[in-house]
Amino acid sequence: MWIYRAGYLVLILLALSGGWAVWNGVGGRSEPSGLVLPERSLPEGAMEKSPQGRNETVTDMPDICEETVFENARTILCVADPSVHSVRFAYRGPDGAVLGSVEKAVTALAAGGETPLLVMNAGMYHADMTPVGLYVEGGAEIAPLNQDDGFGNFFLKPNGVFFVREDGSAGVMETDAYLAAGIAPDFATQSGPMLLIDGAIHPRFLPDGTSKYIRNGVGLRADGKIVLAITRDRVSLGSFARLFRDVARCDNALFFDGAVSSLALGIHMEIDAGEPAGPVVAVFAKADD
Repeated sequence: MWIYRAGYLVLILLALSGGWAVWNGVGGRSEPSGLVLPERSLPEGAMEKSPQGRNETVTDMPDICEETVFENARTILCVADPSVHSVRFAYRGPDGAVLGSVEKAVTALAAGGETPLLVMNAGMYHADMTPVGLYVEGGAEIAPLNQDDGFGNFFLKPNGVFFVREDGSAGVMETDAYLAAGIAPDFATQSGPMLLIDGAIHPRFLPDGTSKYIRNGVGLRADGKIVLAITRDRVSLGSFARLFRDVARCDNALFFDGAVSSLALGIHMEIDAGEPAGPVVAVFAKADD
């Protein structure tokens, strides 16, 4: 009888510890369904060994990008200046069908005569590939703002919105603040959680939780420049937030996704998760006047 009671006690303790981890922002990544799945962690300071070397590619990067190492993780940082770069989102091709991946988005853009400097995934999606939150493209709202509660990283509030106005200026704002501001963007994508809010790290992040993934996101500097970042190695949300604060020098930053994170430099897939992607963000050099 004691053995059975001990077994029940262990199960109860495991359940409680799992709930505490999710409450403290350690949980898993957001799947398209919004469910939270467990993540495999790496030993402290370990470097990601990607299958088939998917993150080992070295490409001549555009001038706006550089690779750095922060807290033992390799990261690509790209800085877009709205005065010389055009930042746009893409979700559907010319035929109206969902593009479904960063690689397909690059192919569609190049086929249309536009070769981007870079493209990366930029928002979470449901199983049917519809955006989980707000998505605006060319001034048209394709998916509405989502203020619901739920499970998964998207709902680890506060979450936020990355938007680009018609004049090219951009912003990263917490969802409620964005709604209150009454912004009418040319492009917008909602994701979550916020990484930085006015210079402060998301209140529910642990300094370095055990949930570690290859991650990507976006931040905004005080000078209006946009920073897009993606890691080559697995990192926690806490470490990723510090990257935007301490290295990218952003005041506000938003998490795009983890595990499905992908990056194309020009027409070359630099980091390819081999997973679907919903909305993507693309950076172009503006044509000389």
